[in-house]
Amino acid sequence: MEEEALGKAYDGRLMRRLLAYMKPYWRTVAISIVLLLLQSFLQIAGPLITKTAIDRYLLPIANGGNFSAGWLSPDSWTGLTQLSLLYLACVTVGFICDFGETYLMQRTGQHAMFDLRRDLMAKLQDLDISYFDRNPVGRLITRVTTDVDVLNELFASGIVTIIGDVLMLGFVILTMFQLSPGMTGWLLAAMPLVIITTQVFRRAVSVSYRRTRVAVAKINAYMQEHVTGMSVLQLFNRERRSRAEFDAVNAEHMLAFKDSVTAYGWFYPVVEFCGMLAMAMLLAYGGYRVHDHALSLGVLVAFFQYGMRVFRPIQDLSEKYNILQAAMAASERVFKLLDTEVSIRTPKDSWPFPEGRAAIEFDHVWFAYVNEDWVLRDVSFRIEPGETIAVVGHTGAGKTTLTNLLLRFYDIQKGAIRIGGIDIREFALDELRRQFSIVLQDPYLFTGTIASNIRLGTDEITDAIIEDAAMQVNLADFVATLPERFSQSVRERGGEYSTGQKQLISFARALAHNPRYLILDEATSSVDTDTELKIRAALEALVTGRTSIVIAHRLSTIQRASRIFVMHKGQLRESGTHQELVAARGIYWKLYQLQYKDQELGTTVRQ
Repeated sequence: MEEEALGKAYDGRLMRRLLAYMKPYWRTVAISIVLLLLQSFLQIAGPLITKTAIDRYLLPIANGGNFSAGWLSPDSWTGLTQLSLLYLACVTVGFICDFGETYLMQRTGQHAMFDLRRDLMAKLQDLDISYFDRNPVGRLITRVTTDVDVLNELFASGIVTIIGDVLMLGFVILTMFQLSPGMTGWLLAAMPLVIITTQVFRRAVSVSYRRTRVAVAKINAYMQEHVTGMSVLQLFNRERRSRAEFDAVNAEHMLAFKDSVTAYGWFYPVVEFCGMLAMAMLLAYGGYRVHDHALSLGVLVAFFQYGMRVFRPIQDLSEKYNILQAAMAASERVFKLLDTEVSIRTPKDSWPFPEGRAAIEFDHVWFAYVNEDWVLRDVSFRIEPGETIAVVGHTGAGKTTLTNLLLRFYDIQKGAIRIGGIDIREFALDELRRQFSIVLQDPYLFTGTIASNIRLGTDEITDAIIEDAAMQVNLADFVATLPERFSQSVRERGGEYSTGQKQLISFARALAHNPRYLILDEATSSVDTDTELKIRAALEALVTGRTSIVIAHRLSTIQRASRIFVMHKGQLRESGTHQELVAARGIYWKLYQLQYKDQELGTTVRQ
């Protein structure tokens, strides 16, 4: 629906916000407007120079029949030479003004769009995680790319050009009225037809533009989904079906664009025809007036030149209207993103994070992602400094939610979460999250190098720290096999590395940042047995001296935890050591029995 909406062609509120991005460059814009004014005046000068040359120098000679008898007199030669040089000067200065205005506005547009993209990126980084749960990534990328490009077209060739076209049209019509009101009336007689044609064209192109934009959005969404899921697509032999579906989406775009091409195809010839029709009327009426000596030949020639200058701005304005309408729709979407309220913020008077050993406490915590569909129900526990706590439970029990709340990715509805006795909502967000390192089930690597993925922008992490962290998590042996070692390149999402290798890099990243609190969220569930053994050996180095929370499905990886929390349907149902929970024969014992039987079955099958 957002892609389909075009909205008003002009919205003063949105335009004021857009122009605010031009404000830092107002001097450049002012120079562009001065150049535009000068260029508009020069558009008037050319025909007037032609009129003067004909009426003052060429017409008297023609009337005297001196073309065949002899050349121009010295005075006529001088006058025509001066007018020719003046005309050349006008053309040259007009070219310079046109170039200067275009260059300056294009440059200003790029600066303004740089600022807008910067604000959008900053906003995206500031938004709550819940916002990204509701909005597809493709839509957000479109806001920063396609929508900003539409606004750039408005800044670079829209606003000032519209002003220039209006100024030139006004100056030309005013000058023509001063030369001959009657001739001006004949020229403007074709205007109603031109205006009707422009209105029909504008509506046709608006509909076509909306359809094209919707089709582009569908193509982007389809491509993103199917390229990301290419392995599944090929596994289930859906290539032919996918091509057919894409052909249908692509055909929508082609048909919509063809309608736009058709509209442009008939619009310019019709306006050109109206212009030629007006010129024909000028020729007939003007010739009659010249014959009766009521009008000079120079004025008639000047009117022909002015006539071409009248219809060209009308063509440009009709096209700029579509740019303006598209820009208003794009700005509506962009500012909607920028105006999105952020609920999770750093408090104005934040507390400093405790320097000493600080316990983590959940105090009767209730939380729901949507309304009162509670994911956590009255959860209370305390993690002492230095403890290694394991959290287990069925899928959807609320295990990962605990860590999301601890990092303030979401805020709770009831209760409190405290560190060192202070509610985490009293801490600055960056200060709170700086105390934690997290290793996820699906390790995420950024484009760059192995070293940059471990350092992750923290300049204090030296090469020696990176190498030491890699050694402790058993990553060093793998890195030693690479041609460029820690400078080895990493492509998007680390596609050239195995899941286990990416997981070891994530472990090294966590250790290199030397956090006070460590979170391992299913960190070993998607790796092979050999890599799991390496990670188990690294866990001792990771958890030593810091408070750790380990979320795991594989119960074999958390049996040495200080305590094990068993989550079930959003509640903390059991707590204790492995031996205590097995002896209690409760939920944990059932989980252990199921997993133990699965392991026995797997061993039997392999045998």
